[in-house]
Amino acid sequence: MERHDSASKRDNEGPSEHRNEAAAPRQDGTGPFVAVTALFFFWGFITVMNDVLIPFLKSSFDLSYFQAGLVQFAFFGAFFVISLIYFAFSVGGGDPINRVGYQRTIVAALVICAAGCGLFAPAAASESYAFFLGALFLLATGVTLLQIAANPYAAILGRPENASARLNFAQGLNSLGTTLAPVAGGLLLYEVFARGGEVTLDAIRIPYLIYGGMFLALAVVMAFVHLPRINPQRSVAVDGAGSALGFPQLRLGMVAIFMYVGGEVAIGSYLVSFMGDPAVMGWSEGIASLYLAFYWGGAMIGRLCGAIAMAHTSQPARKPVLILVTAAVLLGIIYVVTALRFEDGQLQARFLPIVELWPFVLMIALCLGAFAIARGKPPAVLALFSMVLCVLLVLAVFSTGRVAMWVALGTGLFNSIMWSNIFTLAIDDLGEHTSQGSSLLVMMIVGGALLPLLMGAVGDAVGIRSAFLTVVPCYLYIAYYGWWSHRRVAAAGGST
Repeated sequence: MERHDSASKRDNEGPSEHRNEAAAPRQDGTGPFVAVTALFFFWGFITVMNDVLIPFLKSSFDLSYFQAGLVQFAFFGAFFVISLIYFAFSVGGGDPINRVGYQRTIVAALVICAAGCGLFAPAAASESYAFFLGALFLLATGVTLLQIAANPYAAILGRPENASARLNFAQGLNSLGTTLAPVAGGLLLYEVFARGGEVTLDAIRIPYLIYGGMFLALAVVMAFVHLPRINPQRSVAVDGAGSALGFPQLRLGMVAIFMYVGGEVAIGSYLVSFMGDPAVMGWSEGIASLYLAFYWGGAMIGRLCGAIAMAHTSQPARKPVLILVTAAVLLGIIYVVTALRFEDGQLQARFLPIVELWPFVLMIALCLGAFAIARGKPPAVLALFSMVLCVLLVLAVFSTGRVAMWVALGTGLFNSIMWSNIFTLAIDDLGEHTSQGSSLLVMMIVGGALLPLLMGAVGDAVGIRSAFLTVVPCYLYIAYYGWWSHRRVAAAGGST
């Protein structure tokens, strides 16, 4: 098989793009990698703002759960449409990024993101839900192009054996954005720009104009940052199809990305409603949105600790201490962020009693223990984390009170490494088809458009708590993909 042949020739011929190309930029790869990882923070921030928007728009337009789920449908639907267009262009006229370059693609994407944010002002003025959905689609168009360009670039910009670790680190900064977004968004929408304590559509204008300005500023910065140009090597698909779809690791990985993004977004979309359920906490939207930081912050802890656990270093004995310190520092950040309140025109802090955090600390320990059991191997970590997620979701549905809340919030810890591990396993050995494969993987982010709608429909029918069971099959499939990838790598004689 081609996969086996390429593995046996790596040292001499290097048929894989992300193995070969890493060598050229390695000497000055740190600066460009830092610049690219900043993008992960910003698109994570703006994406998770949807979780704050959903209950906001639901109450403003008196929507059902299904109708409110159209927010995610419009946003993540853009990933499918734009990625499909990108794939069509790459098949008909060559990969666009290979011709245009990563840097120009990134700058153009940031400008499109700024334009999408700018449309929120006229959408609020027109009081049109459809206008909001259109603005979200344009914003997501920019994010889609960022994802297509930045994910493979971060993966191949350095030593190939650390590709998963690098992408986990970048995704960790993505999670920092997703951790801060619910708190910042909740404060801005429900406190700072609410008029006389009443939340209106006008509250949404200035925050998104601010976000648009941030994207424009970042576009200027990225236009002048030096990003090494990467020239792809040729690679032959397993079935000889001459495209990325000729690789089974990509085809199965596409389904895994669909399941993962759909599951993670669906859970995040309805956690505020989940915590508002009288059988759970019965909280208001403003308070519950602050606790979303534990869900997305858990993803940050898992990703950054995963970056350490899965990195190949010359001093592996230091890993456990570094992982524990990293987890403790990040938990402290989440603890401070969730204490922030905006009251009487002033920013104040109300800290939770530390003793109340013990369920979350216990799940962090479970997450770190899973890394140790899987010995930092991406396929094994992927399979183990997926099975733990299935258990946590069942517990969240069939328990009540604080137990249900913390178990549901803790799922973020185990969603953490899935994108980076699935992505790097799926593009492994794609060679010149890497950017094309990236577009196909990003296209499958459409799972974030469809599964929240499904969960919303189930929630309308049987209640939002029971609806959390709808994503359990997603993680069962991802566990299968982890197992399949482990067998594939083992058969090729790899050590991943």
